Amino acid sequence: MGTEVAMVDEFPFPTQITTVKPLSLLGHGMTDIEIHFLQIKFTAIGVYLDPEIVGHLHKWKGKSGKELGEDDDFFDALISAPVEKFLRIVVIKEIKGSQYGVQLESAVRDRLAADDKYEEEEELALEKIVEFFQSKYFKKGSVITFHFPAATNTAEIVFSTEGKDDSKIKLENGNVVEMLKKWYLGGSRGVSPTTITSLAENLSAELSK
Repeated sequence: MGTEVAMVDEFPFPTQITTVKPLSLLGHGMTDIEIHFLQIKFTAIGVYLDPEIVGHLHKWKGKSGKELGEDDDFFDALISAPVEKFLRIVVIKEIKGSQYGVQLESAVRDRLAADDKYEEEEELALEKIVEFFQSKYFKKGSVITFHFPAATNTAEIVFSTEGKDDSKIKLENGNVVEMLKKWYLGGSRGVSPTTITSLAENLSAELSK
């Protein structure tokens, strides 16, 4: 099982990884934009979830992937389910880490402000993320992972690139952690529609078993 992979663009994603326990690849996709009919791909994304998540989503049993993909309540339930989640993001288009950090900061800050949760603690937590990515260079094939443990509303971000030691940072501000999950997993508000569609299709299949 451990050797099976799914290809996202040209990058292999194992279908299962083990952090605290084995997690399954239940969604994958990309972030990209289209300019003058030309598709520019930025990152490949793999979403790994504890298979137990299905037990927290029974309310949606029998729904099609299309129905789930359009149901933000479903993705809110997925985000708040108390199970381990892990995101693996592989860089396709080289950029400076500072560009990614600022993009992440503004997406999370806007969501917090909209929910009236943007206070000094959140600002400091976001500054910490921006600072972490500031000095990094995202070469093609570099990997960013976000690990969200089951029991605590924290996150560990790890950056790995060829020829350098991994760098990591731990986030303990629950509001920022929640919005990070929403940035990648938030249904129609998520940064990658292809990833959301893939999650919806795969979870629909898991729920019908």
